[in-house]
Amino acid sequence: MTQNTVTPDKTETVLAELSRLPQAEFVARLEGIFEHSPWIAERAWSAGPFGSIDALHAAMCLVVDAACKNEQLGLICAHPELAGKEAEEGTLTTASTGEQRGAGLDQCSKEELLRLRQLNKDYRARFGFPFVIAVKGLTRYQIMDAVDARLANDRDTEFRTCLREIGKIARFRLDAMFAART
Repeated sequence: MTQNTVTPDKTETVLAELSRLPQAEFVARLEGIFEHSPWIAERAWSAGPFGSIDALHAAMCLVVDAACKNEQLGLICAHPELAGKEAEEGTLTTASTGEQRGAGLDQCSKEELLRLRQLNKDYRARFGFPFVIAVKGLTRYQIMDAVDARLANDRDTEFRTCLREIGKIARFRLDAMFAART
């Protein structure tokens, strides 16, 4: 008679290893999941061990939700403008570079680039923070249309929308990180 054993999948194994790390190493491994904001992983560490990517993502999003408005604003402001100065100068994070490239923002015509930069400028002038959207799966045209449409919102709505979009970005980045390690 053979005994059936269930072996954990690679994601569970990687999550278990991640959960056992000291806080500083945990934070270092999750660097970049939330743009220039290691404080999120630092605070989420105590919620481990994490049995799934969903659990890890939820713990990190709870940290964002529990943060004060100034911290949340700092998180939003940590995001670069789409096809903006950082992209032009090549100073985007690796994740942001790949995401913007995937949306075709590196292929904008001169006119499209001017339109997008004007939309970014109008958005920042209206709300006081950069436009944030999870660009994965979107075209540059859909992104420009989204900026244009969201300019009609009030500041509180946009603040909450940016935080939701940041949560989506973080999930995409977690999925990519675990896909690369499993």
